[in-house]
Amino acid sequence: MMSPGKFLSLFVAAAAVVAGLSVSGGDAAAGTAPYRIHTLFSVECQNYFDWQTVGLMRSFRKAGQPGPITRLLSCTDEEKKSYKGMDLAPTLEVPSMSRHPKTNDWYPAINKPAGVVHWLQHSKDAENVDWVVILDADMIVRGPILPWELGAEKGRPVAAYYGYLVGCDNVLAKLHTQHPELCDKVGGLLAMHIDDLRALAPKWLSKTEEVRADKDHWATNYTGDIYGTGWISEMYGYSFGAAEVGLRHKINDNLMIYPGYTPREGVEPILMHYGLPFSIGNWSFSKLLHHEDNIVYDCGRLFPEPPYPREVNEMERDPNKRRALYLNLECINTLNEGLLLNHEAHGCSKPKWSKYLSFLKGKKFAELTKPKKVTPKSLQMMEEDNVQKQDVGEEVNVQKQDGGEEVNVQKQDGGEEINVQKQDGEKSYPKIHTLFSTECTPYFDWQTLGLVHSFNLSGQPGEITRLLSCTEEDLKQYKGHDLAPTHYVPSMSRHPLTGDWYPAINKPAAVVHWINHVKTDAEYVVILDADMIMRGPITPWEFNASKGRPVSTPYDYLIGCDNELAKIHTRNPHACDKVGGVIIMHIRDLKRFALLWLHKTEEVRSDMAHWSRNITGDIYEAGWISEMYGYTFAAAELNLRHVISNDVLIYPGYVPVPGVNYRVFHYGLEFRVGNWSFDKAKWRHMDVVDKCWAKFPDPPDPSTLDHSNKDFFQRDSLSIECAKTLNEALDRHYERRKCSDLNTLSTPALKPPQETLSPPSLSVPTKTTLSPPSVLSPDRKTPSEITVSRKFGKVEEIDSSKDSSEVKNETHESKNETHGLSPPAEANQAFSSMRSWIIGLWGCSIIGFVVVMFMMISNRRGQKKRGKSYKTKRRSAYSGVWDRTSEML
Repeated sequence: MMSPGKFLSLFVAAAAVVAGLSVSGGDAAAGTAPYRIHTLFSVECQNYFDWQTVGLMRSFRKAGQPGPITRLLSCTDEEKKSYKGMDLAPTLEVPSMSRHPKTNDWYPAINKPAGVVHWLQHSKDAENVDWVVILDADMIVRGPILPWELGAEKGRPVAAYYGYLVGCDNVLAKLHTQHPELCDKVGGLLAMHIDDLRALAPKWLSKTEEVRADKDHWATNYTGDIYGTGWISEMYGYSFGAAEVGLRHKINDNLMIYPGYTPREGVEPILMHYGLPFSIGNWSFSKLLHHEDNIVYDCGRLFPEPPYPREVNEMERDPNKRRALYLNLECINTLNEGLLLNHEAHGCSKPKWSKYLSFLKGKKFAELTKPKKVTPKSLQMMEEDNVQKQDVGEEVNVQKQDGGEEVNVQKQDGGEEINVQKQDGEKSYPKIHTLFSTECTPYFDWQTLGLVHSFNLSGQPGEITRLLSCTEEDLKQYKGHDLAPTHYVPSMSRHPLTGDWYPAINKPAAVVHWINHVKTDAEYVVILDADMIMRGPITPWEFNASKGRPVSTPYDYLIGCDNELAKIHTRNPHACDKVGGVIIMHIRDLKRFALLWLHKTEEVRSDMAHWSRNITGDIYEAGWISEMYGYTFAAAELNLRHVISNDVLIYPGYVPVPGVNYRVFHYGLEFRVGNWSFDKAKWRHMDVVDKCWAKFPDPPDPSTLDHSNKDFFQRDSLSIECAKTLNEALDRHYERRKCSDLNTLSTPALKPPQETLSPPSLSVPTKTTLSPPSVLSPDRKTPSEITVSRKFGKVEEIDSSKDSSEVKNETHESKNETHGLSPPAEANQAFSSMRSWIIGLWGCSIIGFVVVMFMMISNRRGQKKRGKSYKTKRRSAYSGVWDRTSEML
């Protein structure tokens, strides 16, 4: 017989379980909380948001997030008629404001604040809650998000960091809030008290409308939006609305992570935001490629399966980088698990067994995706960040107990400067991060292999990141995701506002994007070009970089620093340094400099009236070096004076200064060793990376060099070293790809260009051969080698002391020395083909002529046999002249 007390306790427990099941949608892992909590996310009636909803809901349930969740679904009446996904999540229907009812402006992002306002006004749940968590649909929840545990208080919400909201620091905030000093750069994850949300939501909506209408301040230099289209108005609406009602956020950059990024050691993110593309080896995923994807309703179809954990273990040895790859796995596999369960719930037939389906339903995946909890180190780091945000000039001393390091934090010029000194007396150097910018083309892929391979051999401290600028169409076809640690960047090759085709602008745009989306602990950043080979470490302490004093290499051809160009584009023309190539800059300088670099590049690029050679030093007069001037003018504007070093970089083919240990090869110009030569421009259309065991022509053996002239010997030795490093990089790449036997493979095929252009380093174009760069199409071969040639204010011309026969012989011998791939000589191929056609046509003409002559002679003989009377009679049939002749005869 069960006692009443025991029965009551069992009844309460059963009621709790039932409540948990109703909250979590059926999973037994639902959490409980001491406060009432509600989670919101906003979507529209589209397939694009439906598969995101499935992923978020699955992760929400697995994470054990307490409290209910509500999807704020914004749809028009027409969309509702055909919408199929009403049962994908607990839903509150919201009138769509994608097309604004008053202004007719098309801006779907406004549905987020509009949906929150509608929920507060019309949902009974809003009357029975203490805390609200607001997420985006493209997120995966990894563990309970409990505002009170994260440090949120009434009046102090917790949010993730959105550093690209530069409008908080400039005139934009002054225009749109009475309290610009309270503007916080936050978004993504929002956790706040219900009373704060009630005060904020109406302002969030109205400020979004206000910023969206302020088209005069949509530009990148005001908003940080590289497209300058006002698309992030909703984010500013939130920040300005919060400032207006006096809400200051506790900003935590550890709780949320983008897949593809490496988490800090000891930090366990509880939220993933897959807003950017990410990859594992050669597998990749981008949400942008699935805008119209009907995958939620296609039975049995999932996103492409990623590698398995075992393959990741073999792929990456570094434990922390391996953690990052595991996060990528968790994200995509959770999406696929959600799709699989959704298909089953909607009556789809049981899919055929596969290894991948077995994995998704197995213990290994369940173990990998069990709920995560915020680690003490995450909260500790957030508190340290708060400690450092003290008034200017105040010094804070923090003693770390676990690492034995003393950290002295001194704020200078409004920022913190951190000096680390180990107690055992060993000197500690600041952290470094190396960046380089590329595009989604085979041309940049083989350059990437060379640079990354040399980076790994150079002893360069820190990590390297490729800033990969691609359009959505590029990403659909791109295969080189695994060539380097990569940060994906929207392409600005075609400017979103002006339509100008200028790929070089991707470099500053990519740096801006990286700064605003990546939280780095590096104190210095080294920026290189893809067509470089590292020979040794490039460190700020060796080359004397410091805060306010970046290091770079001389680009003396930038004559615009000395004339009217600098006076037009910077207030400090006296501070314009002729530099470029390699850059070593303090992170705080880069953060305030990068956006201005982009802005000045746009400014110089649009100044077509000053593209002439006598003003810019650009022999092509095409504005191609606008990005370089953008850098120098932006630095001058901020009065950043460079330490200009001649000891960092050398071009292969140049005579080195004796005793200098150059750290970088920049192979932008053609270089030669005897009859062998290498010109990167000739490999623009060759898909070297994806063709097993292809390589560039082997340079001469160093033992064959002439030692009689020491300068020339050193020059040629460096040239050989550069070329050999490129081929070594290709070999290592093929080994990683596990290419089959070398002897069974053929060399890569040449992709024929749409136009035939001579390599810019071989001839000097005239003005009549140039088209305005602003109308170049993406398909046209815009010669990036122009930038290289211009870097020295000249074109690599054939030595005038040689006669034409010598030049031809050298060219012929150079081509005959190719043992791997042959450089694409389109002109020679075209000539050879044309010559064959001409010979064939000539032969046919001769044969035809002989046949015709034979027939005419035969016919002539036949006529002679018929006699004179026949001939006269035939003639008389034509004219009166012939008639009279007949009579005379």
